[in-house]
Parts: sequence; C-alpha cells; structure tokens
Amino acid sequence: MQFNQKFRRNPSGVLGGILILCCVFFALFAYIFAIDQSQYANQMHLPIHSQPPGFEVQMLHIPNEQSQKKNYFSGNPFPDKQIPISSYTFTAKGIEIVHYNPETTGRKELLEWSFFPSAYNRPSTVQTLIKTYSFPLGTDLFGRDVWSRILVGARVSLSVGAIAVCISLLVGIPVGAIGGYFGGKIDKMVMFIINITWSIPTLLLVIAISIALGKGIWQVFIAVGLTMWVEVARIVRGQVMQIKEKAFVTAASVLGFSSWRILTRHILPNCWSSIIVISAANFAAAILIESGLSFLGIGAQPPIPSWGSMIKDHYPYLMTGKAYMAVVPGIAIVLLVSSFMLVGNALRDTLDITTR
Repeated sequence: MQFNQKFRRNPSGVLGGILILCCVFFALFAYIFAIDQSQYANQMHLPIHSQPPGFEVQMLHIPNEQSQKKNYFSGNPFPDKQIPISSYTFTAKGIEIVHYNPETTGRKELLEWSFFPSAYNRPSTVQTLIKTYSFPLGTDLFGRDVWSRILVGARVSLSVGAIAVCISLLVGIPVGAIGGYFGGKIDKMVMFIINITWSIPTLLLVIAISIALGKGIWQVFIAVGLTMWVEVARIVRGQVMQIKEKAFVTAASVLGFSSWRILTRHILPNCWSSIIVISAANFAAAILIESGLSFLGIGAQPPIPSWGSMIKDHYPYLMTGKAYMAVVPGIAIVLLVSSFMLVGNALRDTLDITTR
C-alpha cells in the first residue's frame, strides 16, 4: 500500500507506466486495431505508396478462397486481394473499375462476374466488397499501412525487451551472487569474465553474436540478452557483498544454514529493489539495441515489421517532404524507451529506503 501511494506521487513514473500499458495493450490486440489484417501487416499496394497521413482511397476486395476466419493474434496468412480504385461502374458483363493513379487517369479494367466467387456475382453483393480505407499515418514506400505496421512492430520491441531481460536475469543473478558471496578466487574469476565482457562495445558484441547465430528474430532475442547480464551481475555482486556483512546473515551462518539457503532466502530477497530498477533500464536499452540491429539489417527480417527497419527503409525521405515515414517509427521508439526510463527512475525513488 505504501509503495503504491509513493509511486503515484511520481507523475513522470505514472505517465511512463500508462504509456507502457497502452503499448502492451495495442501490441497484444494489434490486429483488432490494425487496418491491414494480413500477417505481419505486409499487404502492399504500390499505386498508393508514400501517401501522407489521413489519406483515403476506395478498395475493391477480391475474396480469397483460402482465406480463413480473422485471427486477431497473428493476422490472416491468406488475406483478400485488394485493388485501389478511383471509380467503378456496373455493366451487364461485370464491374468496370478505374485503377487508382495519383498522377494520371487510372487504367480501366472490366472484371466479369465469373471473376468473383459465386456468392458475389451480382451488383448488390459486389457492392459490399468496395470499402473506403483511411490511413491515419499514411502509407510507406511499398504502399503498406504505417499505422498497422507500427502496432505489429510494437510486438517485436516488447518481446525483445522482455526476453532479453529474462535472459540477463537468469545469467546475471547467479553469477553476481556467487562472486559476491564466496569472494576470493571465485570472485576474481567472476570479475575477470565481467570485465572482459564489459570491455567489448555492446553493439559490436551483439553484432558478433547475431552473425554467429544467423539472422532472425530469435537470434536477436538471445544476442541482446547475452550482452545485458553483465550489468545485472555487477549490481547483484555489490548488493550481496554489502548484505552478507549484516547481522542476520551472520546469525543464519552460525545456525548452520547452507550457503544456498542463505543466498536464496536471506540475501537475494533484499536485492530485488535494485534488480527491478536495472531491469527497467535494460528493457529500454534492449529496445534501442534491437532497433539499431534492424536498422543495420541484422535484426528482425522481412516481412516481420520492426521500428528500426521502418526507419531504415525510409530514412532517405528525411530530406524530402515525406520525412514522416521515418519520423513516425522514431517517435514510437523515443516514447517507449522514455517510458521505461521514467518508470525505472520512479521505481528507484520509490524503493529507496532513505527517502521513506
């Protein structure tokens, strides 16, 4: 109760927490809010590429016989074919459409009734296949909906952060605890490994691990996680060295408790406040590293959308009137990373016993 009250008195931490919860919510239910229902939001419409935010166009849906029911978690792997059109008219043979072309008059094409499934071979039913689409954040270089790819790309950033933090905790906590508790040669060996890993630039180490494991989203998860355990190990080692000198630890040792029990039941529970704070910072760092890897082309691979790869595809447009295509994913990265940093700072102030 006291923790909740103190955390709520930190407006920046509350704001960061709200932004994180909103991002998690939209990422989990991305395909409910996405305009592009295809898997990975990767449906391309080259005639409407590089359109500004708020762009609207009519789409003619051609039902796919392999199309499945809407999957609100992974999207539809067999989406309906969509054709951007400027206008249409019904004839005795079928529907005559004018393909959308922002520069000239679009090409006309007659789609006969036999072109459509039997359930849509008359004007009244074909009319239901024509819908007006609005793109709140515009379209990218390949005519894909930017809003949908931002939502689906949030899954990549959050997944990388969560898995990387879990890996760093699984490796860093045992290593730091063992070195800090036993000391001596064990601690020197632990610190030698930590210092060697610490001396290698994080991004270069991630690139090396990614190249060794191959390109792919799971390789990014592992690579980022294996480079972040050092910070956790250093924090845990310092905390354990400080706590093991306390009277209650000495008492537990005198009573004959095993080192395992003293570490797991008496020392580590008193380190969780520091671990939580460093985990929030590592979560933000993992998102930045993943974005950097995707920007370099060794992160999440197409067709999986990633905020870093979206910036990579469109950064040449920064010097033109269409800079929003690279700015929008950049703003998403800034907001999410800043949110985790704000929450981390709020947790640090909340869990600091000197300020209670």
